[in-house]
Amino acid sequence: MGVEMNVAKRMKRVLLCCYSRTLKTPRTFTFQGRRYRYFYHLYNRAYENSRVVEVPIVWEMVRQYRGRNILEVGNVLSHYFTITHDVLDKYEKAPGVINEDAASYQTVKKYDLIVSISTFEHIGWDENPREPTKVIHAIENLRNCLASNGRMVATVPLAYNPEMDRFFREKRIEFSARHFLRQISRGNIWAQATWDEVCNARREYPCAMAVVTFVSRETLLI
Repeated sequence: MGVEMNVAKRMKRVLLCCYSRTLKTPRTFTFQGRRYRYFYHLYNRAYENSRVVEVPIVWEMVRQYRGRNILEVGNVLSHYFTITHDVLDKYEKAPGVINEDAASYQTVKKYDLIVSISTFEHIGWDENPREPTKVIHAIENLRNCLASNGRMVATVPLAYNPEMDRFFREKRIEFSARHFLRQISRGNIWAQATWDEVCNARREYPCAMAVVTFVSRETLLI
């Protein structure tokens, strides 16, 4: 009984926190000329980190491609929504999740859309032994899984994996254009930014996030 009461109290505090943030901060943010609602959820403390902007951007893309072949790299969206698309996640065990490595995943199916939320920065970096360039190979491998007019959209937090940040600076990860968001207040408010404004992002506030879109053989970093 005591444990249940503590859990209930904790849930109440978190819900009040979410409600407070929703009232005190703008309900929407703008990205690429489009207005999105901030996303608040208890799972993974989505109310206080970059998920508040990552999830709505990627989920809207998934909604646009509904009914077509979609692959998600990293099992994220299923924790917030009912999904029907394929999910590739090397480590997380869950019904329907393909437990294979993104750098070596092979499929005869070609995807119209591949999405990923805060996953690429972990590839090769949070592995033992560490392989910083593995993410480059993973991205190339996934691009080969795209249909001829396919698109790959991925959110990538800056300042988590310094090697991946360096790859962006040195253009070792190809892209045709790029756009960024950065946190502009401790209330977890985000705004679109330039590379110069986010290139020296730190792990603590303010922090920055990139949304990366790979269009067919081209790479667009948003």
